Amino acid sequence: MLPKHQILNPQRNLNLRGFSALFTATNPSASPDPSLISELPDIPSWVGKQNPGTQQSGEDDFVIPSLATWIQNHPKVGLFPTKTFETQVDKLTKILKTPYPSPEKVVQVLNASNLSVSHGLVEQLLKRFSNSWISAYGIFIWAKTQTGYRHAPESYNLMLDVLGKARLFDLMLDMVKEMKQLKGYISLDTMLKVMRRFAKARRFSEAIEVFRSVEEHGVEKDVMALNGLLDALVKGDSVEHAYEAFVELKEGIPLNSSSFNILVHGFCKARRLSDARKILNEMVEHGFQPCVVSYTCFIEAYCREKDFRNVDAVLDEMKEKGCRPKAVTYTIIMHARGKAGEVGKALEVYETMKNDGCLLDASFYSSLVFFLSKAGRLEYADEIFVDMVKQGVKPNALTYTTMISSACKHSLEEKALKLLKKMEEDSCKPDISTYAPLLKMCCRKKRMKVLNFLLSHMLNNDVSMDHSTYTILVRGLCNSGKIEQACAFFEEMVLKGMRPKDSICKMLVEKLEKEDMTEAKLKIQELVPNEKEPERTMSFSENAL
Repeated sequence: MLPKHQILNPQRNLNLRGFSALFTATNPSASPDPSLISELPDIPSWVGKQNPGTQQSGEDDFVIPSLATWIQNHPKVGLFPTKTFETQVDKLTKILKTPYPSPEKVVQVLNASNLSVSHGLVEQLLKRFSNSWISAYGIFIWAKTQTGYRHAPESYNLMLDVLGKARLFDLMLDMVKEMKQLKGYISLDTMLKVMRRFAKARRFSEAIEVFRSVEEHGVEKDVMALNGLLDALVKGDSVEHAYEAFVELKEGIPLNSSSFNILVHGFCKARRLSDARKILNEMVEHGFQPCVVSYTCFIEAYCREKDFRNVDAVLDEMKEKGCRPKAVTYTIIMHARGKAGEVGKALEVYETMKNDGCLLDASFYSSLVFFLSKAGRLEYADEIFVDMVKQGVKPNALTYTTMISSACKHSLEEKALKLLKKMEEDSCKPDISTYAPLLKMCCRKKRMKVLNFLLSHMLNNDVSMDHSTYTILVRGLCNSGKIEQACAFFEEMVLKGMRPKDSICKMLVEKLEKEDMTEAKLKIQELVPNEKEPERTMSFSENAL
């Protein structure tokens, strides 16, 4: 077991050379006063005199009267009334909302907080800061050094995924090495997380190398592990690597139908339908009959091409083989028809489902709501939303997100926020895609008080702001003339180790140039240099074994 005080080196092989200037943009030695931290980041001092076009207006503080009580009384992660009880998680969240230059600085600040640690607290904080690796890693190290505390395997897996998401692969592999020494901490889930992160970064050979080493980490090299590898490679958009691994490994591992279906899905996704058919034939040779999953992969591929004649042909083939379509099959067809503007044909699918006695589920209703909203038939979409509950189908996060997105697209602010409130009342947890259209709408309408509320609402639901969220905020605030706030989110984004898209940098620089905000323009250009350091590649076996 590694000593509790041992800290992995976060600076090793990181592409931080270009970010040296930003570490002096704030005063990292001064701990923030938690009572002064708001959800919206403070306007950076380097932005300079406020642009007259972005001065606070009535729109900034406006809240729809029917929602004012809910928004006003909702627990705030930032500005808590003194009489409100704060949990340990809330206190630490307020401290960590200010970006720090390094995990060591986070540890220093948390040590000064004199707060206690628990497994639940660590897991919740790692989720809240899953897109801010410096904060998350600092939390992880700080907790590990607390007397009487030892990380659970689940906390290691969460931290491992955070590092992989940030593409800090050397740190990720160091953590696997540490887990191996702890004995019993590495599970199949651990190894799958590593494989997925490598595959998503298109480092396919390293993902395969991880699979080859699973037995050395105490994990059985069985069909579940193999299918996990194949799935990771397919989702990483390399069915070629998945098939090569399949050919290499299939003789030593008993396969199941899922092994073939993953490849069928991969080839269909890559529009290589003849290769998908070959896998289907090989599946039969191995004693497995194509199932609803197999055929649905082909149906989805043809739907993507709007080739509905072949969609019908596959449906006929399924029925001839005695394979009854399920809700997911019909949902894909209906969604494609609706997306193609064929509302009548989409509704015919609904009738077919009922005639076939196929049970409708939340995904089906979500798709129905989506294309009705897209076609401008909002009243029908609302009726479907109400009817699904009457039919005993509980709306899930996807259903609510679809309804919220439609309301935001049509600038129905009250409806969108009431749906979020209803979601909360139904104990249905929103995700990042739920908040995205709401944030866009608030930026467009310049509803800064509501935007502030939504950011707090996200944290209360342990939803971490990711690269896309910051992009939405910077772009939306820029377009609304809220340049100072856009700069604040831009700086926070970079301080968290996220590299903004070139188009976002260009937009912000052009806006600042137009407003003669020279100092702010130069600072934005300093924050994100043009050059990119090449990423060093290290094999899994070289580092982690």
